[in-house]
Amino acid sequence: MNTIFIVLPILTLLMFDLGLVLKLQDFKLIVKRPKPALVGLIGQIVLLPILAWCVGSIFHLAPLFMVGIMLVACSPGGSSSNVFSMLAKGDVALSVTLTACSTLLTLITLPIIMSWVTNSVGEVVDIRLPVRNLVMQNFVLMLMPITAGLLVNDTNPEIAEKIHNVLKRIAIPALLLLVTVFFFQHRKTIIAEIASLGLSMTTLILLATSCGALLSWLLHLTGKERRTLVIEIGMQNAAQAITIACSPVIFANEIIAIPAIIYALIMNLVLLAYIWLCKRRG
Repeated sequence: MNTIFIVLPILTLLMFDLGLVLKLQDFKLIVKRPKPALVGLIGQIVLLPILAWCVGSIFHLAPLFMVGIMLVACSPGGSSSNVFSMLAKGDVALSVTLTACSTLLTLITLPIIMSWVTNSVGEVVDIRLPVRNLVMQNFVLMLMPITAGLLVNDTNPEIAEKIHNVLKRIAIPALLLLVTVFFFQHRKTIIAEIASLGLSMTTLILLATSCGALLSWLLHLTGKERRTLVIEIGMQNAAQAITIACSPVIFANEIIAIPAIIYALIMNLVLLAYIWLCKRRG
């Protein structure tokens, strides 16, 4: 089974769902409360790729896996982070704002960073990034569904809310289905590399969430803002990373998607444990 036919509709639905909950006031939050919003965006867009490069270098990841870990680090957010923020009793409005802004910013930052990455390590395995194809794919699979969701929300908020209530329940199960199918297809490679990849992905997510907590503490943010930043900086859009890795017009290499698969598994476990800890501590 070609996983691209599973991940494409999942990513499209996730982006459409994001558009369904977006409102103009979500973007105004950056002006009203710039400190937590800017900290979150810097953590997502700047800090996480730096951490991923350092982790990949320290663990001496193979070139394809290095491209993969950088790809997942450059794909922040996703609508699932809003659900996790709600479960953690975080600042859901801030979560939606960060998800929307980081998703739009990656339309620019992802091609730039990944071009540098493939030029740095991709030559060894003959990996090149067709920037034009990446931009066009992101436009079709991300910007267009978000815009469609925005239009539905603007014209009929009640219908948008009903659709969102359905999609938010299937988002995480759909991603887990993708991870399961991918795992069984590439189980030999994953099992052979699980020691280095598992440890490096766990290190990355723990560093990301710890940085979110540390930055929140240093800037004296509220508890709700801190919980949201921990989740937003730690949670990545694995579906986007997998789509780019498997896309026949970009990398067309499912091995590059393996770090995103492992990250998605560990990410959900770590953040669910974090939510449990938040609830336990009240």
